[in-house]
Amino acid sequence: MVLRQFATINVPGSDSYRARLAHPAAHVAWLAGLKDGDGITMTSLTGKLATGFALLFGMGSMAAADTLTIYSGRGEALVAPLIAQFEADTGIKTEVRYGSTSEMAALLQEEGANSPADLFWAQDAGALGALAPLFAELPAATNESVLEVFRDPSNKWVATSGRTRVLVYSTERVEAGDLPAKITDLTDAKYKGRVAWAPTNGGFQAFVTGFRLVHGDDAAKAWVDGMIANDAKVYRNNGTQIEAIAAGEVDFGLVNNYYLGRYTAKDAEFPVDQAHFEAGDIGNLVLVAGTGIVEVSDNKENAQKFVDYLLSPAAQQYITLQGYEYPVVKGVIPHATLESLEEVQEISPKVDVNQIGDLEGTLALLREAGLL
Repeated sequence: MVLRQFATINVPGSDSYRARLAHPAAHVAWLAGLKDGDGITMTSLTGKLATGFALLFGMGSMAAADTLTIYSGRGEALVAPLIAQFEADTGIKTEVRYGSTSEMAALLQEEGANSPADLFWAQDAGALGALAPLFAELPAATNESVLEVFRDPSNKWVATSGRTRVLVYSTERVEAGDLPAKITDLTDAKYKGRVAWAPTNGGFQAFVTGFRLVHGDDAAKAWVDGMIANDAKVYRNNGTQIEAIAAGEVDFGLVNNYYLGRYTAKDAEFPVDQAHFEAGDIGNLVLVAGTGIVEVSDNKENAQKFVDYLLSPAAQQYITLQGYEYPVVKGVIPHATLESLEEVQEISPKVDVNQIGDLEGTLALLREAGLL
């Protein structure tokens, strides 16, 4: 009842929600002010959110703080409002350099000890794992606040949101009995020429890395080669796969869970749906976005304040509602269109997200296959 009421009033599609999203920073501020009696019940959040971010992070004392330099592999449209609200609430100024996660990771490695970056906010755990030697160790309490399924045991970075890999499919041309039980089934002749993928996409590459980790390099290569032989269609990214399904170019695609919601929020009749594979299948791999503080930073105190900010209830609520991603801490109202975290943990393969760091091995495999 509570979630249904929240979904009706405060998630994509409602007038009040659209009004706030016209000014995203105001939407973040609204989340910070949520309290009992505002149409939802959030006992676990009331005390934290009603006081606002300013009290949590000491706005007055930080007004003259040094500028915090952030390298962001996350999209500007989603995260810029959060960063702007962080500045407003803490008085800490930021300089943000945006690019793909792979570009920012390569830049950090190239700059080494001379990097001006204080913090790296990455789209996937593969890059975070690969760069872990460049990160400072975080306080133990930082990762202890994160749900175990998303936790980095090495404590060199922390997850800021979660997502799962899913199969998207046409609701017009695919029957329930046509859905594959396993991702490896997509190499069967019945799917020939009907499946989209995006080999250059970071989420797909993280999935292949997870495949290699669980099943071995030979099995991963056999699957990739099988998909090529089955005439899988190459697209640029997740969104173009979904659009290709709607346009009738293909019937299936392999994407992260949060992309489809951006289309169905605009068009409830959008002819694409998504599903997971059978429980435990590598096709259901859980991925995370996360952040690490750069070891050579001379502004670690403010960098830690930003990390704490991203894990605060209001920031987590914003990412969940606006980005269709899973929160990584308790006490956050889930997006009404997503499966519960309990279900995600039940169906996902048991993979340590910190071990999905051998990106180079995956890139070598994809190059050998002629996909890069």
